[in-house]
Amino acid sequence: MKSLQINTNPEVTLAFNRYPDEVRPQMLRLRKLILDTAAEIAGISFLEETLKWGEPGYLVQNGSTLRIDWKRKTPDQYAMYFKCTSKLVPTFKLVYGDLFNYEGNRAIVFNLTDKIPVAELKSCIAAALQYHQVKHLPDLGL
Repeated sequence: MKSLQINTNPEVTLAFNRYPDEVRPQMLRLRKLILDTAAEIAGISFLEETLKWGEPGYLVQNGSTLRIDWKRKTPDQYAMYFKCTSKLVPTFKLVYGDLFNYEGNRAIVFNLTDKIPVAELKSCIAAALQYHQVKHLPDLGL
């Protein structure tokens, strides 16, 4: 695995610390999957970890922003959010069907007790991180 330079806004740590104790491990796992996936992609050497709308967000050059969050109004769920005007979530639905739960064209939603299909989620993350390079490919190259 190559070296990935990560620029983390200190507010992100505070955001993770605000999650309830039963939610924080799942949120940190999504974060780790994003960082690990970015580190595995040859063309990505820099990732910005920041807050977007108060939620941990991840940006890379030539990619589409990823966000992750848990919301009090749905306490048993947490999610990974994608740009709703992209082809990302519609393509995930086509390729992975009901392997994931979706929220419209903007999110993959998990229950706190779900076992995450790691390989498939990492492919979704990789598609988002490389979106402007893969958006013209059939099924985003998944």
